[in-house]
Amino acid sequence: MLIVLPPSETKAPGGVAAPMALSFPSLDPVRTSLIDVLTATTVDTQMSELKIPAGKRADAEENLVLRSAPVMPAIRRYTGVLYDALDAASLSDAALSRIVVGSALFGLVRATDCLPRYRVSGGSKVGGRTMKAWWGTSVSDVLAQEDFVVDLRSGAYQQLGPAPGAVTVRVEQADTGKVVSHFNKHYKGELARALALHAAASAEEVAEIASAAGFNITVDGTLLTMRV
Repeated sequence: MLIVLPPSETKAPGGVAAPMALSFPSLDPVRTSLIDVLTATTVDTQMSELKIPAGKRADAEENLVLRSAPVMPAIRRYTGVLYDALDAASLSDAALSRIVVGSALFGLVRATDCLPRYRVSGGSKVGGRTMKAWWGTSVSDVLAQEDFVVDLRSGAYQQLGPAPGAVTVRVEQADTGKVVSHFNKHYKGELARALALHAAASAEEVAEIASAAGFNITVDGTLLTMRV
């Protein structure tokens, strides 16, 4: 089972002086081209294309030195509500091996892949091209090779590489049936943690694991609805 998480806009600073170490080598041609363009683009152009606020100019400057920047494991680089709920530091190596993050810059990265701090989002443009145009079918082709995928990415990142047949999750309010927005990431982080602790090979098995962890889950084909 592969659990695909969304990235976070906030990323931890720092790391160690070492080369990037990324899984899924079939994605390397796009990664290399993206980094080539970013490191050759002016800060002002990046701030415009990547929609970086004026107060975050340093984020665009970091994109210029991606190949020499310090690196750290992806699961520590990404921060925020979902990753707080995931609590990756307490997960075993086996659990971490089930986790992958969808990235606008790197396509897909495993939890233990080492990457620099960067600022590129799913809705960005690089060199005048959308991220969807950059990635084409590359990410989908990788995911299609997996036996079973639970896709917890947000819509913008699912579009960068749809995973046909993957289990997806809708988080809704139990009393109204409306989609939960504010705490959506928190609940998905908790669910990802519960799933990472076990192996599953079907939507029904995912639902069983989630239910055993205390979640109110129903299954409709490959769609799981979590009511909170």
